[in-house]
This record gives sequence, C-alpha cells and structure tokens, in this order.
Amino acid sequence: MSRRRYDTHVKEDANAAGKVCQARRRALLLIGLATQLTSAQERPPRPGQPEEEDKDDVRLPNGKKQRDEILKADYAKNVKEARELADLAKQFADDLEKNDRYVLSVASLKQLDDIEKLTRRIRGRMKGF
Repeated sequence: MSRRRYDTHVKEDANAAGKVCQARRRALLLIGLATQLTSAQERPPRPGQPEEEDKDDVRLPNGKKQRDEILKADYAKNVKEARELADLAKQFADDLEKNDRYVLSVASLKQLDDIEKLTRRIRGRMKGF
C-alpha cells in the first residue's frame, strides 16, 4: 500500500471515530435534556390545594392526623424502653463488678438478651419512619 493511500485510510478512520464521539455527545445531551424536561413537568402544589401527603393521610375522629398520633405513641414507647434499657445496663454492670473475672452468671446472660431485645425493638420503631 502506498504512503498516500495509507494516509487516506488513517484520515478516514479518524474521521469515523470523530463522528462516533460526536454521536455519543449528542445522545448524552438528548438524555440530559429529556431528564430536565420530565423533572420540569412536575408542578408544585398550588397554595390552596393540599399536598399529596395530606390527601393520603388519615384523620382520626378527634381531627388529629393518625400518623402524628402513631409517632407520639412510638416516641413515648421509645423513651420508656430507653429508660428500661439504661436500668438493665446498670444492673448488668453492677453484676459484673460483684462477680469475679472468671464467673459469669446465667442471670447476666439473660440480662444481655433482654438488653438486645429492647435495643432491637427501639431500633425497629425508629427505622419505621
């Protein structure tokens, strides 16, 4: 193959690669624009209209939101169980101090199980919302 013919093929390959890159850029630009347009179509609620959450929220007979009442009840349970957890942890620490380093009572193991159960219940309620 002559030098001139080789240069022509190299230029054609470079030109084809440039067109591919340009096509990719256009495709990415179109995807970006489509994403922007779809997000722009979501309108904020009008001042007089209730939001989406308010439409699905159930009200209790006393007029309060059910979700708020559930959150209050869960908070009260969390506080109560956190106090129990602190008491159990203190009892466990006291038992460990009373015992020798080679002694571990079955009651201490039960306290550890109770601590773990309380912790899981509190964590589960807190992850719920």
